Amino acid sequence: MSPLLMTLVSSIVMLMFMAFPAMKTVEWFASKKKLTQETQNILIVILTIILSIMVGVFLNYEKLFS
Repeated sequence: MSPLLMTLVSSIVMLMFMAFPAMKTVEWFASKKKLTQETQNILIVILTIILSIMVGVFLNYEKLFS
């Protein structure tokens, strides 16, 4: 199977596990700066996707860059 496809599959699995760190990060950022609830929700979704892709790349690093 393609390494890129395996990375995306790993990222989809990690979406659920990366939601909590994303929520805590946005909560910390919201305590430093005033954010609306809508902005917080958007940041949580974006940060969850970014974190899960980063973990997916980390898990498949050797296959992607060898």
